[in-house]
Amino acid sequence: MHGEEEDVFDSVTWESASAPYDVDYTAKQTGPGFKQKPHGPHDPKWEGYLITIVKDPLKELPETKDAYVSYLVSAKTNLPIFSSQTSSVRRRFQDFVFLRDHLVKDFPACVVPVLPDKHRLEYITGDRFSPEFMERRRLELHRFLQRIARHPMLQRSTLLRAFLESTEWHVYMHQHLAHPPGPEPTPGLIDNISDTLLNAFARVRKPDERFLEMRESVDKFEDGLVLSERLWNRIRGRTNEVNAEQDRLHEDLMTDYHDLAVAVQGLGFLESGITDPLNHFSNTLLEFSALLRHKTQTSTDPFLVHLHSLLTYSHANRAVLKLRDQKQLDFEELSDYLSGVTLERDRLSAIISGHAGSSGLGLSAYLKDKVDAIRGADDDRSRVEKMRKLDIKIKELQDAVTTAHETSDAFSDETLREQKIFQHTKEAEMKEMLSNLADGEIEFYQSAIDEWDRIIPIIQRIRVDV
Repeated sequence: MHGEEEDVFDSVTWESASAPYDVDYTAKQTGPGFKQKPHGPHDPKWEGYLITIVKDPLKELPETKDAYVSYLVSAKTNLPIFSSQTSSVRRRFQDFVFLRDHLVKDFPACVVPVLPDKHRLEYITGDRFSPEFMERRRLELHRFLQRIARHPMLQRSTLLRAFLESTEWHVYMHQHLAHPPGPEPTPGLIDNISDTLLNAFARVRKPDERFLEMRESVDKFEDGLVLSERLWNRIRGRTNEVNAEQDRLHEDLMTDYHDLAVAVQGLGFLESGITDPLNHFSNTLLEFSALLRHKTQTSTDPFLVHLHSLLTYSHANRAVLKLRDQKQLDFEELSDYLSGVTLERDRLSAIISGHAGSSGLGLSAYLKDKVDAIRGADDDRSRVEKMRKLDIKIKELQDAVTTAHETSDAFSDETLREQKIFQHTKEAEMKEMLSNLADGEIEFYQSAIDEWDRIIPIIQRIRVDV
């Protein structure tokens, strides 16, 4: 396991943008990813670093109907949960799916990144075994695993450790399915309450201002990403509504430069005195056309893919905020349910003791008394039995309310920590994404300037007699 690709990290600059938060491993280890002291109760705590690389896509079982692509997954870490500081294994896409699905189940309060679609990626043509598709899929899986590795809780999960180290991964998957971590969830009182009581359309009655601000921040961030994606799609020369047509127009731009180069070369055959300069100019046009294509493939398209990936990551963060609201809603609805049952118990107690009837308790209580009378259930003995059942139900509800309150508070605390983790990751990725785009643009324009600079002296050597 560890002997494979022993030098896999030799070509990696760990202080580069691909490393978590640009950590300098030779400097004092105080930043995210290293042992540190949290500054507050809701600050995340990293116990070490974990750096992962997904590389070398390989088509397995070629020429068979069971063909698939595997990826070399390598890791370097100082976390004590791992058995070795470095590891290298091969995993297929379905292994990543299993990892993601079960991390979501095991860590419901954590923002677990989303995987790319199984059969389709934006801006890529051809089948799933084409080099372009496999490379783009590799990049997406690399980014997915990198986000997990940056998370202080997910990076220490036993499932991730097995994913990165185990040579018997399929055996471990079956064991994980058979014996998931933690106790199996059992249906509680809250699960037995009607959906009309706890429904997906209910709103939290006492919203926490902290989470309202977080939701507003997420809305603005996603709006900015959507706008940026739409504008860069326009720059690229395509839109979601007319992909094929806009692709053709984009290709036409480079084709036009190619046709112009051919036309200039044709002029060279007619102008015998300047044939050589015109041929050089034609070659420059061809080089510029190739530079445009290269910039699209190596800079613009990866930027758009990363931009959309960041948007889906933000959606996962939004889902955690929504789940936190649901936990608070569970507590509020259970509290109301407990109040209603307690009120009914007090009403029956008052009737039995002869201190009160249904008067003053509202129309519903009056009608309930009448219905009980018709059914013959208005005698004291039936009321005492009903009170006994209500007392049992009240005890169950009190326990359920206490549990729901503790769960809501704990989930809120974890969500506060999670937002800081998401902010760290978001900032690191935006720095990486924009830096790569800037580097690509600089490379393109610098190469273009170099090409046109080389042609200027050749053009100037053309003699013009006046």
